[in-house]
Amino acid sequence: MPNAAAVESAQLEPMVRNSPVGAASALVGGGIMVGAVAYEDGFLSLGLALWYGLLAVTYAGQVGLAFMLRRRASPGLNTRTGLALFTAIGLAEGVVWSIGIVGVSTTRPIEQELTVLLIGAGVAAGAALSFGFHMPTFLCRFLGATVPYVLWAIVRGDGLHLMLALTVFVYSISSIQLTLGFNKSFILNTRLTLENENLVRELRVQKEAAELANVAKSKFIATASHDLRQPVHALGLLAGALQGHAMNDDMRRLVGQIGGSVTAMDGLFDSLLDISRLDAGVVETQLEDFPIQPVLERVCRDYLAEAETKGLRLVWNRCSAIVRTDPFLLERILRNLVSNAVRYTDRGSIVVGCRRGNRLRLEVWDTGRGIPLEQQGQVFREFFQLETPERDRAKGLGLGLAIVDRLAKLLDCAVTLRSEPGKGSVFMISVALAQSQRLGVPSPQGAPMFVMPRGLILVIDDDPVIQSAMQSLLSSWGHDVIVAGSGAEMLDRIATRSRRPDLIICDYRLRDGENGIGVIKRLQSNYNERVPAVLITGDTASDRLQEAQESGLVLLHKPVAEIKLRATVGNLMRARAS
Repeated sequence: MPNAAAVESAQLEPMVRNSPVGAASALVGGGIMVGAVAYEDGFLSLGLALWYGLLAVTYAGQVGLAFMLRRRASPGLNTRTGLALFTAIGLAEGVVWSIGIVGVSTTRPIEQELTVLLIGAGVAAGAALSFGFHMPTFLCRFLGATVPYVLWAIVRGDGLHLMLALTVFVYSISSIQLTLGFNKSFILNTRLTLENENLVRELRVQKEAAELANVAKSKFIATASHDLRQPVHALGLLAGALQGHAMNDDMRRLVGQIGGSVTAMDGLFDSLLDISRLDAGVVETQLEDFPIQPVLERVCRDYLAEAETKGLRLVWNRCSAIVRTDPFLLERILRNLVSNAVRYTDRGSIVVGCRRGNRLRLEVWDTGRGIPLEQQGQVFREFFQLETPERDRAKGLGLGLAIVDRLAKLLDCAVTLRSEPGKGSVFMISVALAQSQRLGVPSPQGAPMFVMPRGLILVIDDDPVIQSAMQSLLSSWGHDVIVAGSGAEMLDRIATRSRRPDLIICDYRLRDGENGIGVIKRLQSNYNERVPAVLITGDTASDRLQEAQESGLVLLHKPVAEIKLRATVGNLMRARAS
């Protein structure tokens, strides 16, 4: 509810704004009255001249007050004082007008009396427009001009003046009634406007608080993700290094289980990373025309074994359509949808198919638990999971559909959901069809070379466990490795070596605020050449992801799978050797 001071300020503002125009109009009306009477008299009397001078002084006071209020010239001139002064000046103006009207009516014939009454009525009506925002000011201005004449006419006592008194009285009541209605509407609108402004301010404050909370949440997730990725990353490297050693079947089975656990944790971290990358705006789309059938087969075959383990039937219908979108991002959407369908379906089947129209509609049907109508809009929110008695973290973080929703918006593909509890759900995604539904046959290419060249690799990481694991793993692949915890330490270790490195692998976030991008640039500058480099990060904060993405370096996200690291190192080493 707006306070009285705010309403009073809103009443004063238009009075201040309208004062110059209102004063000028009133002085013009007064001039016309003086001119008309002087014309009838044949001369300008001293009384009329003095009256007009007094009128000009009162309106000059009104304009001067408005100027001072606009400029806030006096510290003591607040809103309430301004309204009081406007009311006093309005009363003075009304009395001056009544002096002129009664003075002319007393000494002039009825024709001149009617003329000045008409001019006075017009000026009084103008008071409603100038002062109707504040009733006390208007009433003092209006009644000050009309009441003295009504009393004078009644005292005269003749029938004509009694009729004129009644006419002016009825006119006054009507004008006051109309102005009162205008005033009420103005105050009501003012209150509503002020309430809306207060609501907007409150919403802005709440929005800012929510944004700050979201930033805090993102920073917490980024920090927690980075710290958790470190040991998982080291564990994956150590498991990869163990694979190259001789071991019996039981040991190999245990190492395989360790690798499986690392892969599962990697999947959880990837979900966090995907959300962060989408928030950071670093996900770029690469649109191309491609057949949808290989994507459907690849996704469904990858989840076929998991579905059969649960006793589910997973089928997909053949589709000859060629679509135009980003194949990698579309496959990620489909994987999340099929993965969810397998995860939340206890019995029955899952069907993946297409319907062709102006666009291709990919559909994933399941006979799972279904989603209540009131929760269907929430399933696309971050970290939202349907409450189930057997809820556990093995079912993920609740990010799969949030990623689907954001990727679909990025690709301009609408995602819709139909579901009924106890019967199942269907997720549908609309994809643009390619203009041509025929693709050329790709030219055959030679088989890729998988022999990895050997070389000197510099590894910079401030975690001793990861240093040791990386040295063991890279050495097992036949490379010479130098490890260090910072850029300065690495420069010290290579100072006496003449051999140039073939590759630099550096952690993004090092101790004491040192940045991996800067370390790589210093090392490249030291050798005066652009040595191939890999930046490894466990960060999910959007600003850091964007900086890493813009560095132009090969970027890997912790925990790095041994096969991915091997492929990256091999590709860079082969490119340098060629």
